[in-house]
Amino acid sequence: MTDRQSNTPDPAAGGRRELMTMDPQLKDIQPGSGVVIHIEQAWGRVRRCWLSIFRRGYVKKMEACRKGDFNPCPHPVLDPRDLKFHQNQGGWYWDREDDPFTWRDKLPFARVGLAELLLMGGGFFVAAAAFGWWATQAEGTLQVVAAILAIAAGVIGILITWFFRDPHRAISTEPGMVVSPADGKIVEIEELDHDDFIGGPAVKIGIFLSIFNVHINRTPVAGRVIGLTYKPGKYLNALRPESARENERLTVLFEETEAPYRGMVIRQITGAIARRIVCWVKPGDTLERGQQFGMIKLGSRTELLIPREDGLEIKTKLGDKVQAGSSILAKYTG
Repeated sequence: MTDRQSNTPDPAAGGRRELMTMDPQLKDIQPGSGVVIHIEQAWGRVRRCWLSIFRRGYVKKMEACRKGDFNPCPHPVLDPRDLKFHQNQGGWYWDREDDPFTWRDKLPFARVGLAELLLMGGGFFVAAAAFGWWATQAEGTLQVVAAILAIAAGVIGILITWFFRDPHRAISTEPGMVVSPADGKIVEIEELDHDDFIGGPAVKIGIFLSIFNVHINRTPVAGRVIGLTYKPGKYLNALRPESARENERLTVLFEETEAPYRGMVIRQITGAIARRIVCWVKPGDTLERGQQFGMIKLGSRTELLIPREDGLEIKTKLGDKVQAGSSILAKYTG
């Protein structure tokens, strides 16, 4: 399957686009798999076994308040935690007031990165403590080596913790604004003669995310998800323009919720270090401007395609540093 599909507005439907079926490659929210997701899935099996044996009352309580008409997962679903990797498949769900895990949304870290934060970041902090203890016991050259290793492990742990941060963002409410879908540096602004999904001329804005940027993606406008497409690929440096064509990528096709129902395209692209795209939305989901919909783990590129039309003002330029949700990339005055 290509990473794009033509879906121009239908005049008979008031200019709205028809929803696409979910890309069959997107069986979970992290299509590129990974070591940590396998560890989490293994822990999930252990956890479900424990709940079934020792917390039957809790399981019955969760079943009583569960909503939806089918199990979207390839495994039993006992509570909202079991839906983590399959929330883009529809089916069963719990209201927020019935979900015992909503407190995790209040943490200053990306919820989908908590396992990496615990395993990777925590692992390096444990290593730093172990090397630090060794430094107190050793002498001479070994003491110096242990101290260097302790500092290095601690710095890496801090960087991993910093990477998965989820800061609050003030989202513009002014009409016509298009906010940045990612943190990073503007590395490309290109005018396109035609884009199939948008249905006419477009402007492509490329954003490079270093390992020091927040990697959570946000929607540029209030809109409805029309479709998603996924394409496996290489892991070239995300600064290189060809990375947009050859790297692994996930494309979100998006349409404004209000007239003139402009179509927009958000593309998540892996990099040389970042190799895990996460996207938890599905066709038909309606999102507010600046709402989170995914992330790319550990350094990457995000592209935004918007319609080029009269009244469009590009508010950014090459080299600008932008923040997802709060930085204005463009404005439609018409």
